Amino acid sequence: MFVKGKYLLINIMLIILVSILSACAGELGPQGIQGEQGSLGPQGLKGDKGEQGSLGPQGVKGNTGDKGEQGSSGPQGLKGDKGEQGIGATGEIGATGAIGVKGDTGGNGEQGSLGPQGDKGDKGEQGSLGPQGVKGDKGEEVTGATGVKGDTGDKGEQGSLGPQGVKGDKGDVRNSIIITSTVISLDTAGEVGRYTSVTIGADGLGLILSTNGSDFSANNDLKVAHCANTVCTEATLTSLDKTTGLSSMTIGADGLGLISYIGYPNDDLKVAHCTNTACTDVTITVLDTTGVDYPSVTIGADGLGLISYYDFINDNLKVAHCTNTACTEASITSLDTTGNVGLYTSVTTGADGFGLISYFNMTNNDLKVAHCTNTACTEASITSLDTTGIVGSYSSVTTGADGLGLISYYDATNSDLKVAHCINTACNTATLTSLDTTGTVGNHSSITIGADGLGLISYLDGTNSDLKVAHCINTVCTEASITSLDTTGNVGYYPSVTIGTDGLGLISYYDSTNADLKVAHCGNTFCLPYFRRR
Repeated sequence: MFVKGKYLLINIMLIILVSILSACAGELGPQGIQGEQGSLGPQGLKGDKGEQGSLGPQGVKGNTGDKGEQGSSGPQGLKGDKGEQGIGATGEIGATGAIGVKGDTGGNGEQGSLGPQGDKGDKGEQGSLGPQGVKGDKGEEVTGATGVKGDTGDKGEQGSLGPQGVKGDKGDVRNSIIITSTVISLDTAGEVGRYTSVTIGADGLGLILSTNGSDFSANNDLKVAHCANTVCTEATLTSLDKTTGLSSMTIGADGLGLISYIGYPNDDLKVAHCTNTACTDVTITVLDTTGVDYPSVTIGADGLGLISYYDFINDNLKVAHCTNTACTEASITSLDTTGNVGLYTSVTTGADGFGLISYFNMTNNDLKVAHCTNTACTEASITSLDTTGIVGSYSSVTTGADGLGLISYYDATNSDLKVAHCINTACNTATLTSLDTTGTVGNHSSITIGADGLGLISYLDGTNSDLKVAHCINTVCTEASITSLDTTGNVGYYPSVTIGTDGLGLISYYDSTNADLKVAHCGNTFCLPYFRRR
C-alpha cells in the first residue's frame, strides 16, 4: 500500500513540473524519445498505518473439520418437579416371564383337623425272627381232674394193604418189633435220576427233582416226581425244562415248589416256580447269565427265596434274593470273592432269620461258612470253619433243634464223612467230628433234622457203592448210628433227604447200575433196618 502511494506522488510531481516548464517555454516541441527507465530509487519511509478497510464479503464455507474429543460430563442439573401423571391407553398384556427362583420354604402351618380314617392297608411282610427269649422257670406241676370220657367214635374204614416188606431175620418176639425201610425204583424210563433233590409239599407228599440223560446236552430234562403216597411207592412224573446239571428245590410261602437249576445251553441260573402242588406246570425265569453251578435254595424269614450258587466265570460265591414269591426278579450279590470260592454250596435259614451258607474254598481246600447279616444277604460274615487237610466238598447245611447250624461234608484227605456243629448263630466256630471213617465215605452228603430233633444224614459209600444213613445220637452229632440202607448194585449217588409228614425220613438217590431214580422211605426215626423196643 505504501509503495503504491509513493509512485503516485512521483507521477504527480512530474506532471506539475512539466506544466511549469510548458508555461515558461515556447510551444511544445515534439515529444522526445522516451528515455530508459531509471533505476529504482531508495525506498521511502514507511507511512502511517491506514484505516482498516471495510469487511469484505464472506468467503466460501470450508470443509467440516474432524470431530473433536467429547468433553467431560457437566454437573447434573437439578431434578425437575414431577409432572402430572398421564393417562395412556391400556397396553397389550406382555408375555409371561420366566419362573423365578424358588423361595425359601415357609414355616410349618398349624396342623389341620384329623381327616377320616383311610381304608385298611394290605398286610405287611413278616418281620425277621427275633432272638429266642430266656427260658422261664419251670412252673409247678398241677394234676387236673380227669375229664369225662367222650363217646367212642365210629370205626374208620380199613386202609389199603401196603407193600410187603423184605423178610427179616427171626427175632425174639418177646422184646422186639421189626420195622423195615422201603426201597422203590420210582423212575426207570431211560437214563434218569441224577442230581436229586427232595422236599415235602403242602399236601404232605414228597416232591422229587432229578435230571435225566448221561451227558451235558439237550437230551437232559429237568424232571419232577410228585409222590402219590407218604412212602412214595408211585409218582406222577413231569419234564419241566432242559438242564445241564445240578438243581435244588424247596416249598415257598405260597405252598408251591420253587426250583433253582442250571439252564441249558448257557449254564444260566434259572428258577422254576410251580403253579400247582404236583408241579406239572411252572413259570421259568433266568436270574443270572454269568455261568453258574451248585445252586441251592431256601426260603428266608421274609417268605422269599434265597439262592446260593457258584459263579464259575469269576470263581465267586454269589447269592440271589428273590423279590417276589415266584422269583421272577432277584437282587444279585457276589458274597465272597477271595480266591476260588463257592463250590458245593448249601443254604438254610438260621434261627435269627438270616441265611447260613456252607461252601468249598478250592484255593485253600477249606470248608467255609457265610452268615448273612440281612434278609437279602447283601453282606455276610465269612469264616473258614475247617482248614485241616482237603475238606469241605459235598457240603450240606441245616438248622438244628438248638437253633444252631449243623453241616455235613467230605474230608478228601482221609476219605471220611465229617460233621461241623456251629457254636453260635454266626457259625464263626464249630465242633468238628469225623462221623464215619470206614472206607471212602461222605461224598454227596445231605442233612436234615428228624422228628426227634436229631440230625439225619444220607451219603454215598464210595468203597461199596451203597447208600448209607447216619442218625446222630446227640444234638452236636459227635456220634451216630450208621446204616447201609441200599446195597443192591451201585447205588447211593446224589442223595437228598427230608422228613415226611409221618415223621420218617424220605431219601431220593441215583441207581447207577440201572440208571434209575430210587426212593428209600425210612421205617423208623433212626432209619435203621430194624428198630427194637424193650
